[in-house]
Amino acid sequence: MAKITFIGLGNMGGPMASNLVKAGHEVTVFDLSKDAVAALVSEGAKTADTAHEAANGAECVITMLPAGQHVEAVYLGDDGLLAKLPAGTLVIDSSTIAPETARGVAEVARAKDIPFLDAPVSGGVGGAKAGTLTFICGGSEEAFNKAKPILDAMGKNIFHAGDHGSGQVAKICNNMLLAILMSGTSEALALGVKNGLDPAVLSEIMKQSSGGNWALNVYNPWPGVMEGVPASRNYEGGFLVNLMTKDLGLAFDNAVKNQASIPMGSLARNLFQLHAGQGNGSLDFSSIQRLYKPE
Repeated sequence: MAKITFIGLGNMGGPMASNLVKAGHEVTVFDLSKDAVAALVSEGAKTADTAHEAANGAECVITMLPAGQHVEAVYLGDDGLLAKLPAGTLVIDSSTIAPETARGVAEVARAKDIPFLDAPVSGGVGGAKAGTLTFICGGSEEAFNKAKPILDAMGKNIFHAGDHGSGQVAKICNNMLLAILMSGTSEALALGVKNGLDPAVLSEIMKQSSGGNWALNVYNPWPGVMEGVPASRNYEGGFLVNLMTKDLGLAFDNAVKNQASIPMGSLARNLFQLHAGQGNGSLDFSSIQRLYKPE
């Protein structure tokens, strides 16, 4: 069992840290939300007043933060964790950020002999709670092998995508495809309902046909069709529109840098940006259905 510091206890980070506690690791948590910290402490985690105090003596530091600027603020500069952590401390960042940001943090870590992995996740809040997340890791083989026993407590599928930044590249490709699938699924359901079809019947037909996909099969966006998904609880919880919009922005920026053509990804980005701008940023991303089915 490892002595682990977990920083960032949001919708994803909280359940992830909880699973580490359940696995028997000695976990110290830090977050700006006192309620989030209190919830983990009630499960057996320790806490500290600052990120530096939380990381003191840790064998492994894991972060799950909203965006690249937060990752840089935690790790870089004279007050960053990398300036204080001893050589050999394993650092895992599971935030979804730009690949170049991950590579920049990794470069500073390498100079201090600190093994670093960018390890963004897929699987949503449900996967975080169930401990079935997919981890997509970028970094050295040595760091990956060192991290895997820890990641196994939080995930079901642990992939080594390649060198630093590779985890982020794979993650933004995945989320771009997910946004395209969710937009297309919502559009198809709305068209069928406009023509008098029952959305539940149409969903089942498409699930068993060539149109079946994860958004339709597992995360249906039409209210009332599938139990236990955000669409059936007024799109509360889940993966926020604002976060999907951020990830689509990362994909778009990466495509520009690499002169890659992403016409479908660009359209999905515009659709989700429009949806967010209409006041839906804090809803689950499956609420894109509302663009085609105004309430």
